[in-house]
Amino acid sequence: MTQQNSFKRIALVTIMFSSLSLGLYGCSNNNADGGVADPIENVNRHIFKGNDLADRAILEPVAKGYRAVTNEAVRTVTRNFLRNLSSPTIIGNELLQGDLKGAGNATARFIINTLAGFGGILDLATEGGIEYQPEDFGQTLAKWGLGDGMYIILPLFGPSTLRDATGKLVDSYADPLRIYLFNIDEEHIHYTRVGSNVVSQREDLIEVINDLRKNSFDYYAAVRSAYHQRRQALINDSNGGAEIPNYDDF
Repeated sequence: MTQQNSFKRIALVTIMFSSLSLGLYGCSNNNADGGVADPIENVNRHIFKGNDLADRAILEPVAKGYRAVTNEAVRTVTRNFLRNLSSPTIIGNELLQGDLKGAGNATARFIINTLAGFGGILDLATEGGIEYQPEDFGQTLAKWGLGDGMYIILPLFGPSTLRDATGKLVDSYADPLRIYLFNIDEEHIHYTRVGSNVVSQREDLIEVINDLRKNSFDYYAAVRSAYHQRRQALINDSNGGAEIPNYDDF
């Protein structure tokens, strides 16, 4: 085991135990308005400001450029393809949640879109009535009864909670495609996928982010509220809450 791999495993275990302890704390210590607890708000606001500057300077222009040089059809097939690549992770989390129906739907989507949808560029499953339902390990932990833990802003990756940050880390390391690509020394394909996912998601949210920036009295608080509402909707397998950037695949 290399020193780098050892460090990664130690970091993973540390974050997981921190999330478990503070997640239980979060079960009974949410904000009075029903939101997520934010005891390190001052630190979070500084990181949030840095993330926003980086977004305005780099990611937003790239997303707008991507929109400018592609049409809606190209962006749709790209989004379909990237979603299809995440199917094994979704299926695994559905099984961990004990949701056999959800796992069956995710498996059917993967098979249909991969075989009949030309590798996933066509979302024939949705057309056939099998809707896309994202699932991640943060949602799995929530289904197991783990609270949010405190709200945190991750540098570059944006809003999260201790529970959801743990979920992102677990999903990343457990992703079968990532494991396969790293085993055959094709890491660059994984990072290309990550970058494509980030740009695709950011392009899809140009109007949402602009609206939050322009119309929110407190942009930070608005993003925190939107994040919490969105995560609760996903955990409850319902549609609702404003979607904001949530770059899971790192």
